[in-house]
Amino acid sequence: MTRDYLYNFEKQENVRFNEWDYVVFALTLVVSASIGLFYAIKDRKVKDENEFLLAGRQMQVFPVALSLLSSFISAITLLGTPAEVYTYNTMYWWISIGFLFTAMGAAHIFYPVFYRLQITSVFQYVEMRFGLICRFTACLMYLTWMLLYMAVVLYGPSLALNAVTGLDLWGSVVAVGLVCTFYTTLGGMKAVVWTDTFQMLVMFAGMLTLLIMGSLKLGGLDVAWDIANKNGRILFFDFDPDPRTRHTTWNVVVGGGMFWCAIYGINQAQVQRAMSVPSLKKCRQALWLNFPGMLLILSLVCTVGVVMYAYYAGCDPVTVGAIKKTDQLIPLFTMDLTGHLHGIPGLIMSCVFSGSLSTISSGLNAVAAVLLEDFLRPYIWKNVGPVGATIFSKITVIVVGVICLLLAFVVSEMGAILQLAYVLFGILGGPLLGLFTLGVLFPWANKWGGLVGHLTALGLIAWIGLGTTFNKVSVSPKSPLSIDLCRFDLMYNQTTATSLMTTTLAANLSTTTIPPATEEEYFPLYTMSYIWYTGLATLTTVVVGMVVSIITGVTDTTKLNPLLICPFFDVFMPFLPEKTRKKLRFGVPHGKDEFIKTFEEHVKHPHHMNGGVDNPGADISDVKLEPKFIIQSESTISPTDQSEKTQNGLDTRL
Repeated sequence: MTRDYLYNFEKQENVRFNEWDYVVFALTLVVSASIGLFYAIKDRKVKDENEFLLAGRQMQVFPVALSLLSSFISAITLLGTPAEVYTYNTMYWWISIGFLFTAMGAAHIFYPVFYRLQITSVFQYVEMRFGLICRFTACLMYLTWMLLYMAVVLYGPSLALNAVTGLDLWGSVVAVGLVCTFYTTLGGMKAVVWTDTFQMLVMFAGMLTLLIMGSLKLGGLDVAWDIANKNGRILFFDFDPDPRTRHTTWNVVVGGGMFWCAIYGINQAQVQRAMSVPSLKKCRQALWLNFPGMLLILSLVCTVGVVMYAYYAGCDPVTVGAIKKTDQLIPLFTMDLTGHLHGIPGLIMSCVFSGSLSTISSGLNAVAAVLLEDFLRPYIWKNVGPVGATIFSKITVIVVGVICLLLAFVVSEMGAILQLAYVLFGILGGPLLGLFTLGVLFPWANKWGGLVGHLTALGLIAWIGLGTTFNKVSVSPKSPLSIDLCRFDLMYNQTTATSLMTTTLAANLSTTTIPPATEEEYFPLYTMSYIWYTGLATLTTVVVGMVVSIITGVTDTTKLNPLLICPFFDVFMPFLPEKTRKKLRFGVPHGKDEFIKTFEEHVKHPHHMNGGVDNPGADISDVKLEPKFIIQSESTISPTDQSEKTQNGLDTRL
């Protein structure tokens, strides 16, 4: 059954946007576009790709922190997470704890390596460490990953807009894509960061409004919580080690932490924003400021899911046909609660819309950087100047924006967007996280190990993810949903009501007499929880990479450039004796004198910066390094040098 607009369950009438909702919604677009226009005018005389892609590395901590947070708190989180709680339970809440380990890994393992090299694209590191072929395959994986991901987050809010306004779905997709492409093309990184900051505030305001309105409607948050608890939605402690269980404490913290690490640790879109601040110290501050923000927004959307379930506890709108997908629950809930309040639905839908704008704009900027640094400059136009590079970046943003619009159609045929995002990140983001982990933490790995390792992981996870999707494997039962309190006679005319009740009863009888396929009928790996995909891909890359490296001849660590390796034990176990830590560097010259010698050699001969014994190195002559960017372990600094561990206000420690 299809209807033009959403149905208000309480008032038994169709509800749609009014003029004030459109005004509020339009203001979000106008402000976002105006920020891009402002920076286009302000920086009209600046023709430097470093300014367009990295904002001249002069951004401040707070807006960058909000930008990092908003870019991946997208419509997937705002639509998918409440729907997850509604459909299953609150176990997903544990993902915020997993992010704690993500922040630690990104701030102290990956970012110091990237920052001291002052690279624009993270894949420049891949070539320095593993060679040209590995860089090329990794770039292709990343571009595929981001294009599909941007299509997912582009389709999400358009689905919401279609549900609450009756506007054509694809008209909404085009509008979202064009506005985002417009301000990203005009303003570059500065526009991206400041629009992200504005959009993050809109997201907080929208979700908080929905939570307050829902709680008041039900008589208080405690009432909603009690209803959800009685119906099995409140669940926090499930320590089942079975990898087939959809969400447990273990897999959400560990698997979810790996998922976020693929986003925050090595994703070009995040690293590029983090590199836009003046120092490593500020880079870390921006990242750590994400943790309380992440905890707050995830708690907010999970609580909205609890309240939303309590509101529809007796009449599930998906079962009765009011909506087709659980991703439409938030817009339905919005209109049922606030449809009579002028402007409030517009604010909440602007919140969802902002979630996608921030993610897409960051992705467009990141893809432009990758295509410039990893394809145009090395192979096509080696002597491209600042003006040419800037023009190329802007054209790239426009072209990629159009491609995302086309890919949104493919995404529309997929399932729930939260799980779809995790599967996508596992298939394409997991092998990349494994590749960077292998390079940064395992100095013995060689180029063959890196290449074979991440391609093997790609094949394995693609097989599992696509096999699960195409076979429609669903081994985790949904929590019970009820339609006992539905008033079909009020919601529809008598003929429709009779038809719907008959159809619903037949479906229930069919479910009872024809049991669904059991887990044993699927290939075992297909029944694994999707949240493990990123972790399995990372582990596969590292294990296969090390085995292949041993077979083909490990890298001579004494000849390895220390700028490319994180001294793990110096960073996380500085209390160990110096002799012990020196042995645990496995021959990599991380001592202070050796480190400075390597740095000085790099400054003199940037073309001979060897990644390993079997890697001739990469041309990174465009990388501008200064002594203040020498990163060294605090444990290697003598007491007399402690006063010099910061230079020009910059934290130079790992």
